[in-house]
Amino acid sequence: MDGNLNALTTVFTEFYYWVTVVFMFLIHVGFCMYEVGASRRRNHLHTLMKNTMLIPLVTITFFFFGWWIYWAFPNGPFINGGLELEAGAANLPWADTMSTNLGDRITGVFWAAFLLFSWTAASIVSGAVIERIRSGAFWIHAVLIGSVFWIIDASWGWHYGGWMVQILGYHDAYASGVIHAVAGGYALGVLVVLGPRLGKFASDGTPRDIPPHNVWMVTIGLFMIYTGFWGFYAACNVPIIAPSGIDGQIIGETWTATNIYLAPTTLSAITFNFLMSLSGGLLMAYVVSKGDAFWTYSGGLAGIITASAGNDLYHPIQAMFIGGAGTWCAYKLHFIVERKFKIDDAVGAVAVHGYAGFIGLVICGFVLWGAPASPYEGYATISPWGQFAGAVIMFFVLGFVPAWIVSKIMAACNMLRVPQEVELLGLDFSTDEAYRNAVADVQSAEKSMA
Repeated sequence: MDGNLNALTTVFTEFYYWVTVVFMFLIHVGFCMYEVGASRRRNHLHTLMKNTMLIPLVTITFFFFGWWIYWAFPNGPFINGGLELEAGAANLPWADTMSTNLGDRITGVFWAAFLLFSWTAASIVSGAVIERIRSGAFWIHAVLIGSVFWIIDASWGWHYGGWMVQILGYHDAYASGVIHAVAGGYALGVLVVLGPRLGKFASDGTPRDIPPHNVWMVTIGLFMIYTGFWGFYAACNVPIIAPSGIDGQIIGETWTATNIYLAPTTLSAITFNFLMSLSGGLLMAYVVSKGDAFWTYSGGLAGIITASAGNDLYHPIQAMFIGGAGTWCAYKLHFIVERKFKIDDAVGAVAVHGYAGFIGLVICGFVLWGAPASPYEGYATISPWGQFAGAVIMFFVLGFVPAWIVSKIMAACNMLRVPQEVELLGLDFSTDEAYRNAVADVQSAEKSMA
């Protein structure tokens, strides 16, 4: 370190990311509570274990190759250049920076912030598929979305040198698309193949409501997610940076905080817009759902997600209205898709994350039309077509399509969905002797009736 000021800057940055990671851990606590509250009693253990075991699986795979993808793939590769092998090499599992006390003080906590984003992407998919997916099938999907597909889109559209930022003018400061649209699209791809829960649709195709088992747990879980999401917003910022220290290509004066694209922002901006978009989503969801508790609390999350793409630049009043508009659209689309295509999204994850994220990107393109997507000279500006193209890439190209292909392969190998008798008895029974005893009892009863 060159001096005391640099030492203090480094220590502060390290501590800053460590604190945001701890806050973001609450997102996963919230998802566990939320999913258990939404599932029925006979599936609680399976739901918890499914969501818990993604932590070690995604963590290990993200350490070995997910983090490398972010630094090696910003050019596509081969869309705006080749692989960034030098940047990637510094983030391989055997690099000095990935080892305790051998490299710098920042990589570990910065890596952890991205890792928590990976857990979030996998947990979004987890909620949509509860009560019928095999654990092993979900864990494969968790690794794919958490350590491959979302981090590819982060490299393309969330890296300060990503090709989508440079060519499309893609702007997604707090991940309407980079995490939420891609995870929502991925969940939809799985659901199309997985099919609805038994009894979800009547014989004439009319959807039946399967209400949450415990609305209190859903409520507390979502408030945990709100809290962690606020930490997520802070983690999307770089706390201290100077343009002169980054290739000399950034236009402007030295500042003390930037967004993920290294453009100036503040924690004050986050505070205004996070709370205003949350409020817009809650109010709209309460009105459109006629006070339904499940959708009101979910709507708060949809409001934040819709406004997240441009929440570094929106006025707080804009954030409020955008959050409300996206929530209304997500709610309506959920039931249209459910009725027309018989998609059983158990917790509304595709709507709250996928549809709201997609819509948020497009709205950002109109509201911020012509604004710089990045402080780097020569990058495209924000536009409706650039944001729409980015939304399609996030939701469909990197979300829906790979999930659908992998799920079709799993279904063909009988690896995707639990047997019907397991689903009827409850997935918790499939993990112990009780399941075998229950099946034997059912078979015995059938024989006696015959």
